[in-house]
Amino acid sequence: MISFRPMLESEYAGYLAYFIPDYATEIAANYGLPDADALAQATGEIAEDLPQGVGTPGNVLLCLIDSESAEHVGYLWYRPDAKGRSAFISDFHILPTHQGKGLGKLAIEALEAELLANGFDQIKLRVAEDNSRARHVYEATGFRVTGTNMSKTLKPR
Repeated sequence: MISFRPMLESEYAGYLAYFIPDYATEIAANYGLPDADALAQATGEIAEDLPQGVGTPGNVLLCLIDSESAEHVGYLWYRPDAKGRSAFISDFHILPTHQGKGLGKLAIEALEAELLANGFDQIKLRVAEDNSRARHVYEATGFRVTGTNMSKTLKPR
């Protein structure tokens, strides 16, 4: 079973140490940016999205806890939309040493239960096309594709 607890300010730097390089790798792969540019973009976006860190209004940053071992096993960042009764997952990550144990599915199920109990009826997210591990977890927990993001890099002629 997975439980959630609010991310502590003291844990935020560790979260960024995982998130920024991971996101930069995704940006480089999906948008063809050089690594340094992708890292700068990832750093800038997180500073813009979470200017007050764990206390940024409109954002929920959680640590995922394995209830059996009490170990910190991952992170979850989502944005609730009470008016739309939905939540948008901005980031969901199971730490590498805990992957492949079914904890991702348990975490999604726990999030569903928590959101339902608080009057929400939909979870939304975006997943990179080449992220087969995440796609598997989402599909196995009932998510369906609702659209496709596309981009084109413009080059002078």
